Amino acid sequence: MKSLFPIFLGLQLFAVLPVLASDKADESPELQSRVNRYYSSYTINEDGSFTETGETAITVLKEQAIRYAKQTSITYSTSIQKAEVIEAYTKKPDGRRIDSPTSNFQVESNTGKGKGAPVFSDLTTTTVVFPEVEVGDMLVFSYRLTASEPMFPNQFSTRESFLRTEAFDDVRIRIDAPVSLWTHYSARELTEVLNTEKDGRRVIEWTFANPNPIKSKRHDFSVYDIEKDPGFEYSTFKNYAEIAEVYGARARAKAIVTQRIAKLAGEIAKDSKSLKETAKAFYDWVAVNITYAGNCIGLGAVVPHDTDFILDNRMGDCKDHATLLQALLSAKGIESTQVLVNAGTTYRLPKIPVVSMVNHVINYIPSMDLYVDSTSNATPFGMLPFSDADKPVLLVDGYKEGSKTPTLPIGTNRQTMQTEVHIQPDGSIKGDVKVSQTGMYAADSRARMRNLKKEVLDDLVKNLYKSMGYIGSGTVEKEDPTALLGSYRYSATFEVKNFYSYPGTGAFTITPYFYNEAPVSGFINQGLQQDEERIEASCTNGVSIEEYRYYFPKGMKLLSIPDNMKLSNSFLTYEASYKQKGQVLTVKRTLDDRTHGNVCPAQIADEYREFARKVWPNLKAQVIYK
Repeated sequence: MKSLFPIFLGLQLFAVLPVLASDKADESPELQSRVNRYYSSYTINEDGSFTETGETAITVLKEQAIRYAKQTSITYSTSIQKAEVIEAYTKKPDGRRIDSPTSNFQVESNTGKGKGAPVFSDLTTTTVVFPEVEVGDMLVFSYRLTASEPMFPNQFSTRESFLRTEAFDDVRIRIDAPVSLWTHYSARELTEVLNTEKDGRRVIEWTFANPNPIKSKRHDFSVYDIEKDPGFEYSTFKNYAEIAEVYGARARAKAIVTQRIAKLAGEIAKDSKSLKETAKAFYDWVAVNITYAGNCIGLGAVVPHDTDFILDNRMGDCKDHATLLQALLSAKGIESTQVLVNAGTTYRLPKIPVVSMVNHVINYIPSMDLYVDSTSNATPFGMLPFSDADKPVLLVDGYKEGSKTPTLPIGTNRQTMQTEVHIQPDGSIKGDVKVSQTGMYAADSRARMRNLKKEVLDDLVKNLYKSMGYIGSGTVEKEDPTALLGSYRYSATFEVKNFYSYPGTGAFTITPYFYNEAPVSGFINQGLQQDEERIEASCTNGVSIEEYRYYFPKGMKLLSIPDNMKLSNSFLTYEASYKQKGQVLTVKRTLDDRTHGNVCPAQIADEYREFARKVWPNLKAQVIYK
C-alpha cells in the first residue's frame, strides 16, 4: 500500500466525465483540472523499509471540480510508518500563497485501547483542506512517509499508472535502492532520464507528460488492464510464487489444529456423511458466524490472527476467515491452502510481481478442486462471488503458475417466472407470480430476502405498485432464505385497481408484475447499453424464462398480439411465443445467455448489441385490445 491522493485520483476520475459526452474522439476533452506536476520518490533500504516523498500541484479549471479538489489525504500504517505533511497551500493566479493552517488538518486513526494495538486496522488518515479554493487556483501538496519496516521482510514493491484522459504536464518518478537489493521493473510510455550506480546505490528516474489528453467515450471500467496505461511496476520479488511464499511463511502457523478447533470441528460436522458435506458445514459456519471485518492485505495487516482471537470475537478479515476455515478442514483431514487473489477489476496480473495486485485471501480444497470465499455470507458452498471468479490466483501451498479461479458453468444461473393475470371488467387486475431460481440468482434473492424485515415484506406488493402510481395490495410467500443454498423459490399475489384502461380501447406491453433478479428485458437492456468504445468488459451467463397467462373479461377483444420470434447467434438465443385461445393469452419468452467467463472481448459486446437491437422491438410490442 502506498500513500493515497484522493485529490489526484478524484480529479482523475472526475475529469473523465465530460469526456464521455463527446461524439468526436479526435477532439481534446473539456478538462475539469490539470496536473501541473506530480513528483514521487522512493529511497529503499537493504531490509525493504523505505522513505517515500511526493508532491502534486493541480490547477482547478472548472467550478464543478472544486468539491473534489479542496481536500486531499495521505493514509499510512501507524504501527510501521509515520507520515508528515511538508506543504499544503493554495496558490492564486496573481502569485499569492495561502497556506493550509493546522486547523485545516484532520487525523483519523484506528487505535487500540491504551497501549494496545488496534484489532484489525492500524491505518491512519491525515486529511488537509485547502483554503479559499476558486477556479484558476493551483493546489500544492507535498508529504514524506517513512516506513520503519517493510510489509514483508527484505521485500519492496510499488506501481503507479496514469490515465491518458487526464492532463499531466510534468511527472517525475525516482527510485533509489541499494545495488545489493535484487530488483526488476517495467515502465510503459515513461522516459528513462537516469539509470546510474554510485556508492553502492542504483538510481532510476523516469519522466512523463500528457499535455494533450485524449477524449474517451468509455464509461465501463469493470475490467482494467494496468499494462495498457502509461506507468511502471518495480519489485524485489522475482515472481509471484515468492509473494505467495512470504505471505504463507507467517500465515501457515496460524492455521494449526488446537484443542478448541478440534472440538468445534467435531460439533459442526457431527451430522456430515462425507468429506464434501463436512467441508460445506465448515464453510457455512464460518461464513455465517464470523463477521467479515475487511482490511485484508496491506501494511500492518499481512499476518492472520490466532484462531482463538477470531473465535472469541466472532469477527475476522479475509486472512482470518481463510485461516479459521483451513484449520477446521485440517481437523477433519481435509487438506486446503490459502489463496491470494485480486478482488477488484483486475483480471490479469502485471508481468512484474507487485504485492498490491493481490488484495484478498480465499481458500482452495485440492481434493475437491474447489475454491471458496467464506467472507461472503451470501454465496453458497461451491460458488464464488463474482469479484473472485475467473481471476489469476497465487496458491500459498502448491503454487502453480497460471492458476485461475473458475467461472460458474453455463446454465447454473437460471430463473423461471410464471405469472397469471386476471383482468377484471373495470380494468383492475388480480394475479400471482411464482419465481424459481438457481445459481447466483438464487443466492442474490436469498440475501435480499434474508435482510427484509417483516413489516417491509408485508407491504412490499402495496409499495411496489404505489411507486408506479397505482393502488395495490398483495402478499409474499418465500422459502426460508437462511441457508446458503444455490436454489430458491418465492411467490406473490397482487390486486391492483384500474391497472388497464377498460372499458375502451387500449394497449399494454408484457412485463414482469413483481420483482425478480433476472428479467429478460434486463439482458436486452444490458446489450443495448454496451460501451461505445471497443473494450473488454465484465460479463456473465444466465437463463431467464418468463411465462404469462392472461385471462381477459368477457367482451374484451384482442385486436393484435406480438409476433412469435426466434433468434440465435453463437452465444445467445431468444425465443418468444404468443398464443391466443378464446379469452386466454399464453406467452413464453426465453433468453439463454451462454457467455463464457467473466471477461468479454469487444467482439462479444458488438454481437450482444446487434442481438439486443433485434430483440428489443419484440419485447416492446403491445397487446392491443378493445
